[in-house]
Amino acid sequence: MELTQQSPDIEAYLAADAAIDHGHPHVEEAAARLALTADSAYAYAHAAFDFVRDTIAHSADTGDERVAWRASDVLAARTGICHAKSIALAALLRARGIPAGLCYQRLADDDGANPMLHGLVALRLPGAGRWARVDPRGNKPGVDAHFSVEEERLAWVVRTEFNEVDYPVVYAAPPEVLLHALKNARDRSELWRNLPAGL
Repeated sequence: MELTQQSPDIEAYLAADAAIDHGHPHVEEAAARLALTADSAYAYAHAAFDFVRDTIAHSADTGDERVAWRASDVLAARTGICHAKSIALAALLRARGIPAGLCYQRLADDDGANPMLHGLVALRLPGAGRWARVDPRGNKPGVDAHFSVEEERLAWVVRTEFNEVDYPVVYAAPPEVLLHALKNARDRSELWRNLPAGL
């Protein structure tokens, strides 16, 4: 799938905002630690992906009811849903000058019911010439996502027969409808009820 930038300016994918707050000390400290063992942009991006996927728990897997939406808060709490984890990874990538944005899938139950928006990250490594999507959601039985810029290794492949969708847009910031749900939820259960079903 060909990905398209929401903003034509690549600088938009390096900027800080309220959610992707990569100038915050929590993000800067995590980025500095990850950079210690990375000898290239690829190695750093891979390390950042593994860090978010493996050390920040998906709150639905653990039953954690806390809702974090700023990258700095996600890193401090070490928990979040897919959207929060994607925001954290985008911030870590931008902290080291790697353009990163947010991408989405609409997924559903096996009967096509209960559609829900799933968050991913798109990154553009130096010299790559194209965006690559990765899924830092966190692995569990039945979910096996890996870092790859050559061939997508996402948690889920969309099933068009269930009206699932891969959205091709790379967003520079979380869409307002999603950010509103994240910012206003009192707990994860409320967030789950109010997440948008699509874009």
